[in-house]
Amino acid sequence: MDRFNEKLSAFRQDTGDRIEEIIHGLKMKEIIEKNEEEEKTRKIIIAVFAIVGIVAAIAAISYAVYRFVTPDYLEDYEDDFDDDFLDSIDEKAEVPEEKAE
Repeated sequence: MDRFNEKLSAFRQDTGDRIEEIIHGLKMKEIIEKNEEEEKTRKIIIAVFAIVGIVAAIAAISYAVYRFVTPDYLEDYEDDFDDDFLDSIDEKAEVPEEKAE
């Protein structure tokens, strides 16, 4: 009978260890699945930020090219104004010299 009791207690111990391993495995599986869900969320957030960054970079480059290629009409206007203003001053300066002669 002692031998039977020893085998029974060994079987119970072995069964208890296996149940603990199964429970531990299930807990680990839950933790891994939770981590995978969090990782998926992180990947989605990173992808969204990457897309926003790419769009912002393209917009900045487009604006820089636009500013570089677009002619500056104000400079032409200021040059014409200066030329007209200087021409009128030169004409006024020449008039008294002609009358003096």
